[in-house]
Amino acid sequence: MALVINKGFRDLLHIGNQSRPKIFDLAITIPDVLYDDVVEVTERVVLSSDRCQIKKQCKTAIGTTGEKVEIWEEIDKEKLTADLQKILDRGIMSLAVVLMHSYTFADHEKEIGTLAKEMGFSHVSLSSEVMPMVKIVPRGFTACADAYLTPCIKKYVHGFSSGFKGGLKNARVLFMQSDGGLTPVQSFYGSRAILSGPAGGVVGYAMTTYHKESDKPVIGFDMGGTSTDVSRYAGQFEHVFETTTAGITIQAPQLDINTVAAGGGSQLYFRSGMFVVGPESAGAHPGPVCYKKGGPLAVTDANLCLGRLLPEHFPHIFGKTEDQPLDKEATLKAFDNATKEINEYMRIEGSAANKQALTREEVAMGFISVANEAMCRPIRALTEAKGFDTSRHVLACFGGAGGQHACSIARSLGMTSVFIHRYSGILSAYGMALADVVHEAQEPCASIYTSENFQTIDSRIKELSTECQAELEKQGFSTSQIELQPFLHLRYDRTDCALMCSTENFPATQGSSKYGDFLQAFLARYSQEFGFSIPGRPIIVDDIRVRGIGKSCIEIEQKLPKSQLSSPPVNSMTKCYFDEGYLETKVYLLEKLQAEDKIQGPSIIIDQNSTILVEPNCEAIITENGDIKIKIGRGEIEKIGSDLDPIQLSIFSHRFMSIAEQMGRTLQRTAISTNIKERLDFSCALFGPDGGLVSNAPHIPVHLGAMQETVQCQLRTLGDDMHDGDVILSNHPQSGGSHLPDLTVITPVFYKKSKRPVFFVASRGHHADIGGITPGSMPAHSHYLWQEGAVFKSFKLVKAGVFQEEEVTAALNAPGVYPGSSGTRNLHDNLSDLRAQVAASQKGIHLVCGLIDEYGLDVVQAYMAHIQHNAEIAVRDMLKYLAHERNKSYGSDICQLKAVDHMDDGTRICLTVDINEQDGSAMFDFTGTGFEVFGNCNAPRAITFSAVIYSLRCMVGYDIPLNQGCLKPISVHIPPGCILDPSEMAAVVGGNVLTSQRIVDVIFKAFRACAASQGCMNNITFGDEEVGYYETVAGGAGAGPGWHGRSGVHTHMTNTRITDPEILERRYPVILNQFALNPHTGGRGAYRGGDGVIREMTFRKVLTLSILTERRTFQPYGMEGGHPAKVGQNLLIHKDGRILNLGGKTSVTVEDGDCFRLITPGGGGYGVGFCDQLDKRRVEAYRLAQELGLELQEPNRP
Repeated sequence: MALVINKGFRDLLHIGNQSRPKIFDLAITIPDVLYDDVVEVTERVVLSSDRCQIKKQCKTAIGTTGEKVEIWEEIDKEKLTADLQKILDRGIMSLAVVLMHSYTFADHEKEIGTLAKEMGFSHVSLSSEVMPMVKIVPRGFTACADAYLTPCIKKYVHGFSSGFKGGLKNARVLFMQSDGGLTPVQSFYGSRAILSGPAGGVVGYAMTTYHKESDKPVIGFDMGGTSTDVSRYAGQFEHVFETTTAGITIQAPQLDINTVAAGGGSQLYFRSGMFVVGPESAGAHPGPVCYKKGGPLAVTDANLCLGRLLPEHFPHIFGKTEDQPLDKEATLKAFDNATKEINEYMRIEGSAANKQALTREEVAMGFISVANEAMCRPIRALTEAKGFDTSRHVLACFGGAGGQHACSIARSLGMTSVFIHRYSGILSAYGMALADVVHEAQEPCASIYTSENFQTIDSRIKELSTECQAELEKQGFSTSQIELQPFLHLRYDRTDCALMCSTENFPATQGSSKYGDFLQAFLARYSQEFGFSIPGRPIIVDDIRVRGIGKSCIEIEQKLPKSQLSSPPVNSMTKCYFDEGYLETKVYLLEKLQAEDKIQGPSIIIDQNSTILVEPNCEAIITENGDIKIKIGRGEIEKIGSDLDPIQLSIFSHRFMSIAEQMGRTLQRTAISTNIKERLDFSCALFGPDGGLVSNAPHIPVHLGAMQETVQCQLRTLGDDMHDGDVILSNHPQSGGSHLPDLTVITPVFYKKSKRPVFFVASRGHHADIGGITPGSMPAHSHYLWQEGAVFKSFKLVKAGVFQEEEVTAALNAPGVYPGSSGTRNLHDNLSDLRAQVAASQKGIHLVCGLIDEYGLDVVQAYMAHIQHNAEIAVRDMLKYLAHERNKSYGSDICQLKAVDHMDDGTRICLTVDINEQDGSAMFDFTGTGFEVFGNCNAPRAITFSAVIYSLRCMVGYDIPLNQGCLKPISVHIPPGCILDPSEMAAVVGGNVLTSQRIVDVIFKAFRACAASQGCMNNITFGDEEVGYYETVAGGAGAGPGWHGRSGVHTHMTNTRITDPEILERRYPVILNQFALNPHTGGRGAYRGGDGVIREMTFRKVLTLSILTERRTFQPYGMEGGHPAKVGQNLLIHKDGRILNLGGKTSVTVEDGDCFRLITPGGGGYGVGFCDQLDKRRVEAYRLAQELGLELQEPNRP
C-alpha cells in the first residue's frame, strides 16, 4: 500500500510521537510503517484564527466541527496524477489518504479518493471516513492499517464465501469487531478488526458473569499460550478510541483490552540471582520444552513439572511430526539443569550458606510465583489508574492457560471470588455468539458544552441516531430490538485528555441536553479517574457518537440438573506440588459434574479445552449453568524470613517497582498540566531510610540518579526535623536538583509509631513555568540561577498534613523581585500539579505500608537491601566481562578507558574510567573537564550520576532492578568548579537538557558501546503574555554493533512526546510547514546512524522564540570506523526572504509570517562501511602498483 499525505509530512508516521518504547535499549526497535511508498500532495488547509496577523487572500469554508478553515493551497492535480501513476506502475493497488485537518474539512481527501479510484486503485482508505477524529498521527496510522488490512480481509472473506454453495449470497454473515459488536460482512474493514478476537472474550464473560453470578464489577483475565489480556466490565463496555497495539497507535472504537504478559509461552530465565519470567515468548512454534520442538523453558513447562497439567488429557499433536504427546521427561530434565545452575550460583554467592539446595519443584514453583506476580502488577496498575480498588472485583478467568493461575492471582490481588465459564477455553468464540449487532455513527465537533450549543448538539445526535436506526432496520431488526446510545467525547479546554461519556445513570434535566446530563456524566467520570475537577474551565465537545445496538436476544445457556450425589465423581488421583509440597489431588471431568457440586482444593477440573486448578483452601462450586465459581480462601500465609531467597527476591522486585509505577499513574491521573499529563515529563521513585534509590519507574532517564541526591540532601539538611504529615519541596541544583522547572516532592514514610522514616517516596515533574526572565522558565541566555525561576532548597510544602498554599505561592512569585524577571506565569497549574505530586506520594505511602503489613518491616527492608545488592552484582558482572575482554592483550587487572567530547562552546567533557577486573569496580574520573561556564550549560552533580546510572543500565543489556546498587561498584570524581559541579548560583537550565546528553556520549565513547546519538534535546519555546509552548524535538540515534540507528527519535536522557501537528495548530498561533526526516544526516558505516529531522513552522503573530540546542558545531562521533553524523542548525527565515543562522542558543522576537526551521543532528555510524573498504583497497592497489612500476588504467566513469 501507499500513503498520500501533505507535502512536508512524508515521514510523519515514521516519527510518530518521537518517543522510544524501551528507554534502555540502545538498539531502538519500533515497528516499521505499513506503507511501501509515499506521495506528497501539494495541498494545505489551516484553521482560521482570530490571533492570526498574517493577511492572506484565500478561500474559506466551515468544517463539520463548526471550525472555520482557510484553503491556503489547492490540490495540484496534475502532479498528483503523475505521482499516483508511478505508484500504480509499481503494482500497488491500495492507498491511505491523510491530510491535515481533514477531520473537519474532508473535501480534498474525497477529491483524491475519487481521482485514485478513477485511475484504477482497488482500495482507498480516507482518514476522514475511517475515523474523523482530531490528531493526524493516530488518524494516519488508522487509515494505513485500514488500507493494509481491508484488502486482505476482503480476499479472505471471498475465499471463505466461495467454499459455500451459492457463495453465501442469501446468508447473513456477521463478523466481530474490536468494539465488541457484530457487523455485516460488507461493513467489516481492517481498522475495526485488530482486537476482534479478544473482544469476543470480553463479551463472553460480560454476558455470563456480571449480574448473573455477581453484582461486583469483573476483571477479565484471558491467558492463552502466547498472550495474556486484561479488561474490565461493570455493566457497560469500556471503550477507548486511541490505543497502541504492537507499537502502532490506532484511532478506532475498541474495547479497553490491555496485553500484560506473554501467556503460557512466557520464557523462564535465571539472571544475576533473580528468577525472570518473560517478556519474551516461546510462541506456538517452537513453543515450550514439552512441545518437543527444541523450545525454551516456559510457564507451561513449570505447570507440567508441578503436576498441574496432565499429559494424558492432551491430544497427541506435538513434536516435529505433530503426533506426539506432551514430553514431561524433557521438561523435568530441563528443570534439573536449571536447578543445578541456580544452586551453583547460590553456593558461589554464599546465599545458600544456611539453606538446603533448592529442589526441582521449588524452582518450578518459584517461576510460577514470579509469573503470577508479574501478571498481578499490571492488573493492579490498570485498575488503580482508573480509580478502582482491584480487590473489589470478581476475576473472570478464561483462555487455555488461565485456569491454572486463577486462584493464585485472585489471592494476590485480594479478591475473594473467581468465575470460570464452562467454555473458558474457547470463550472468545462463545462470546461472538452472544454479541449484539452494532452500527456506529460518529462525527467530529469543536463546540463548547454550554446551553447555547445544546440545540446544535441534540440535532446532530438525532441525525446520527436516525442513521443507526435505519441501518439496523435494514438488517432486519425491529424497533423494539434496537437500542441507541448517544455519547459525547468531552475534555477540559487546553488539555488533551478526552473522555467518551454516555448518559446512562445521568437522565436529562432542565439545564441539560435532552439526551441526558452529559456534564454531570463527564464530571463524575473525570473525578473517578483523575481525582479532581477544574471548576470554571470550559468543556469542549471533540466528537459526537451514537452506538446503535441490534439486540441478538440469544439464550444458549443450558441448565444442569442438580447433583444427587453426596460428593462429585472423582475421575482419578494425582499429586500436585504446592507451597506445602506434594499433595494428593483429585481430578474431575467437567462434563461429569452437575449443578451445586462442591469441590475442595486441591483438585484439578479437566475440560476439553482447558485445565482448571483449585488450590488448597479454595472451594469450587458448579453453577446451574455448568460454570465454575471458586471461593478463594486465605489459607496460611507463608512466613518469609529476612534471609535472601531468590524467588522472593524476584517477587519483591516486582512489588517495589509496582509502587513506583502506581505512583506514576496517580500523578498522571491527578496532574493538570500538559507537561505531566500528556508529555509524561515526570518520574516517581521509592527510597530507603538512608535515601538510597530502591525502585524508579522507567519514566525520564535524566531523573534516574538525581532524585536520590535530593532525598539524601534533605536527610542531611533536616535531620530529625521530619515528621509524619510533612512533605518537602526541592529543586535547587545544590540539593540534587536537575534544573529549576523540575520540582521534586519528597514524603517521608513513617510506619505506625516509628520515630524515623522507614522509607521515602518522591516524584519529580517538569512544571511549564516557575517564573524567570522568559516564559517557560527555559531562558536561552541565563547567566545566574535566579533568572531561571523560583528556587526551593528544603521547603516544607505540607506541614503536619496542611498544604502550605500561601507560602508556596509567595515562593513561586519571588523571582518577580529581580530586574527583568517575573514570578510564575501559571500559578494555578503549579499548585494543581504540586497537589498531584502530593497525591502520588500518598499513594506510595499507602502501598509501602501495605507491603510492610503483609511481610513485616524487617523483611521489607531486608529485601530492599537484597535487591540493591542484586543490581550491584549485575553491574559488577558487566564490568568484569568488559574488563576481561579489554585486557586479553594487555595482561593487567586494571582496564583504563578514556574519552573526550566537547560542548559547542569548546568546553571539554573528559572521562577516564579505571575498571578493576577482579572485583568489578570502576572509577569514573572527570578530571580535565572544563570550568563552569558563563551561561546555562552547567550541570549539577546529580545530572552526572543520572547519566552514569543510565549508561550502566543500558550496557547491562537486560532488565535489572534500577536502584542505588547500580552505583555501588562505582566511584565518581568530579572536580569542584567545573561545568559538572558548578557554584551555587550558576545557571543550569541547559545542563539538564544538553550537557546531560554529552556526558552520556562521553561514557559510551569510553566504553565503545555505540556511536553518538544526536546529543541534544532541541528545546524550543515560544510565547507571549497570552500563550506559551515548549517542546523537545527528535533527532538521529547512534548505530552500534549489529544495529542501524533509528531516525527521528528521542534518545538517551529524554523520552518526552511531541504535540500532534493538528493540536499544535489548533491551540497555538503557528503553522507547521514540515516535519520530516533529513536524509543522509546520519553517519555512514557498516551500520548507519539515524537521520535527524527538519521541523519548520510559520508564526502567525509576533512572539518571542527561545532555542536551547547543542551539536551545532561538533559532530556526533562515529565508532569503529563509522563516520560522524551531520550537525544541526537553527534558521530563521524572515518573511522578506532573509535567512539568518540563529546559532545554538538564542532568544529572538519573531514577526507574523516569519519561519523557524529546526534541523536536528543525526546519529553517528558504526563500523567501516562497504564503500570505505573499497576506497581503502583502491588506495592500497595504487600504492602497490607504484612500488612495482606499473601503470593503472583510469576506468571510464559513468
